[in-house]
Amino acid sequence: MSETPSLSPQDALIAVMIAVSASDEQMRTAELVAIQRLVNHMPVFAGYDADRIRRIANTVFDLFEEEDGLDALFGLIRDALPQRLHETAYALACDVVTADGRHSDVELRMLEEVREELHVDRLHAAAIEWGARVRHLVP
Repeated sequence: MSETPSLSPQDALIAVMIAVSASDEQMRTAELVAIQRLVNHMPVFAGYDADRIRRIANTVFDLFEEEDGLDALFGLIRDALPQRLHETAYALACDVVTADGRHSDVELRMLEEVREELHVDRLHAAAIEWGARVRHLVP
């Protein structure tokens, strides 16, 4: 692979969402719609060029193909993402995983990896997960 580009904080948030969605090798429509909706409506993405999403997705997919690609991806994410946005990244990841109403073991392991890599406190993570679950309940 060619040199991996550096990421902006918003790019890093996109990369986290793409990574959790793609972790089970099935990026469902509901997950993609959730990513687009979050980018369109969350203040952290104000002014973000949504055309970059495809480029970030391709970077994530390329890294997933490499032997140590996941480690490299988390390195890029940690380098780009300020500490104050680590819980935001985890919350966005939880929203994407819960968007389709299904939680594969692979997705749950990836969420755990995100939590660990970004040093999100377990109690905070539990509250974030609860919030995502209740936001995506259906009648």
